[in-house]
Amino acid sequence: MYLLIDAGNTRLKYACHDGGRWLSQHAVALDAPGLTLPVGFAPARIVIANVAGPGVAAHLERLLTDIHAPCEWLMASAMRCGLRNDYEHPASLGADRWAAAIGAWHMLRSNALVVCAGTATTIDIVQDTGNFAGGCILPGLELMLDALAHNTAGLPRSRGNYVMPPRNTHDAIASGCLLAQTGAIQLIAMQLPPATPILVAGGNGARLLPHLGATARLQSDLVLQGLLAIATDRSETDDKAWRA
Repeated sequence: MYLLIDAGNTRLKYACHDGGRWLSQHAVALDAPGLTLPVGFAPARIVIANVAGPGVAAHLERLLTDIHAPCEWLMASAMRCGLRNDYEHPASLGADRWAAAIGAWHMLRSNALVVCAGTATTIDIVQDTGNFAGGCILPGLELMLDALAHNTAGLPRSRGNYVMPPRNTHDAIASGCLLAQTGAIQLIAMQLPPATPILVAGGNGARLLPHLGATARLQSDLVLQGLLAIATDRSETDDKAWRA
């Protein structure tokens, strides 16, 4: 059994897997994270992707005190689970991006564009050669909306919708920010082979999906899928990453 934890900038996502199926998946607010595990669940391994900082890491350590299982705090590396990391400095890649890329590779074994639309939006390329080729980071949809509201004198925090063409300020802001997100994704997709799948995760993924074309699909648990691949395949694991 495996406990998989994705500590992002806004939410804590975690899941329990018995080696054959998901037993449970949860998402809780980061400001008061807790873990609710199935009765009798005793993981053999724990894998954590934490980009929320040392305070959340310390809180998770306390929550896991009574769970006696090897635990890995994921860090990106040059190679993992059959995927090579082409980042100039592999260890500087965010753990969540690395896990999502591994998840995409294990699901598809093909070219893929991996989009995680959360507090930030990341757009990463996985190649059918088994390479993580790199990608882009931009402010997430809500950060874009907040930036206009906080840093301009006359623009409100948008309560608008995507329409084209927009005919009021709220819709103009909502539509412009959404087009900035989807336009970046589509421009990168144009650099890839035709019909490359676009896997979309993150809290804003469902809002972007209708504007990304027929090859896009929502894969909300993509980071957790990558963490599961890591938990179940130690063939390339640095044993020093694991602790009892």
